[in-house]
Amino acid sequence: MALTNEHIKQKLIEKFGDGVSNFAEPYGMLTFEAPKEMNLKVLNFLNDDPELKFRFLTTLCAVHYPQQKGKELAVVYHLHNLEDNIRVRFKIYTDINKPDVYTATGLFSAANWLERETYDFYGVNFVGHPNLKRILNVEEMDYFPMRKEYPLEDSTRIDKDDEMFGRGGTLGYGTEKTEHGTIAEEEKNNEGKPVL
Repeated sequence: MALTNEHIKQKLIEKFGDGVSNFAEPYGMLTFEAPKEMNLKVLNFLNDDPELKFRFLTTLCAVHYPQQKGKELAVVYHLHNLEDNIRVRFKIYTDINKPDVYTATGLFSAANWLERETYDFYGVNFVGHPNLKRILNVEEMDYFPMRKEYPLEDSTRIDKDDEMFGRGGTLGYGTEKTEHGTIAEEEKNNEGKPVL
């Protein structure tokens, strides 16, 4: 019998009941959530169950949702059953003020570096990790650069003017935005008016 998303979902519900929720299938991949305290129980079940066999951690990452108070950071696990060639996405959420999540390094050796990278960029504290320290950024950094806490760029910088990048211009150079749409350079015959 081929392993299906519906069968995986049923097994998860049988095992964890209301502990697993928000099932969806974006682009055909079964996606679901559980409380962060259950992450190792769910990961162990997906790995150890003789039918499910999700024994390959494809990736682990975080996402910052600043508008979700108390659940600002999501940790996302992508798991693969290599025998049946089926994947699942498992999400947990944590408070940004206490971003403690149990490490999965005891189950998946690949989690070691993936958790270090997630800590480095998002500040998720993987409790029990054997060597949780920055992996790409310098140790002296006192912030986590992938969090949506900082403006993307300074809007007052003149070197970021659209004219410098060919997205607007004067006297026929670059594209020009008009009331009727955008006119490309090749459509202007080197004629144009100043664009502010």
